[in-house]
Amino acid sequence: MLRFIKGNLENIDGVAIYPIISLLIFFIFFVGLFFWVIKMKKSHIEEVSNLPLENDQNNPLI
Repeated sequence: MLRFIKGNLENIDGVAIYPIISLLIFFIFFVGLFFWVIKMKKSHIEEVSNLPLENDQNNPLI
């Protein structure tokens, strides 16, 4: 199966750039996510972490 895919990809000019672009997108996304989490305010993190534990009085399903 991989033989057929590899044969098709060898015929495309400039196909080597796609893995590099994919790696850059992956790396930039997770570096950006890391900095976003580091810059979050501690009060916001505590508020969001307590959401599942709060007793919601406005929810009639419970």
